[in-house]
Amino acid sequence: MTSIVELFPKSRKLAYDVRQQLSQVQNNLISPSELQISLDELKNQIEMLEKLVHRETPAQREVWRGKLADLREDASSIQRQGEYYDRMVSANVRVQRERQELLTRRRRGGRAGGDAENGIRDMANESNSLSSSQNMVGELIQSGEAQLSNLMMQRRRMTGLKRVVFEIGSKLGMTDQTMKIIQNRDATDGYFVLGGMILTCFV
Repeated sequence: MTSIVELFPKSRKLAYDVRQQLSQVQNNLISPSELQISLDELKNQIEMLEKLVHRETPAQREVWRGKLADLREDASSIQRQGEYYDRMVSANVRVQRERQELLTRRRRGGRAGGDAENGIRDMANESNSLSSSQNMVGELIQSGEAQLSNLMMQRRRMTGLKRVVFEIGSKLGMTDQTMKIIQNRDATDGYFVLGGMILTCFV
């Protein structure tokens, strides 16, 4: 029967492919339905991996649970980005349609000489279009904040996982050089999180 050691690399590869599909959806190369099919497959594999974790030794379970948590968060992040992009596209289509209708009414109003009522209605439509654009910007900011929150959650999980790795390493007799490599990687991740926070503040 398939083991977690055999299935996990395939799931990681699938997660990478799904993220590539997200980029293709954003570039209008494939349909969102294809992305959703791959996401469903990835979620099914994650559920299988979670069942296989119980067959591992207690020490290995904690390590695998940390890896699965990161994989699950990656899938959720792709899902959120796909849904956000779909909302943005729908909102943009709606705004473009409203602008086209507004221009059509203006041309008709110009040919008829125009009146105060048409002018007021046009101003109201322009205000609604501006509000829609502001909402889109607000959603973009919220999405950035959510991504930063996810990075911070991942860092907290990695801190706990690092303690487990150190304990396992001490039992297995890992060298000091290997432990330093792990510590340096943790510091590098911290810089990435800090840089993302600063970039979001500027945006």
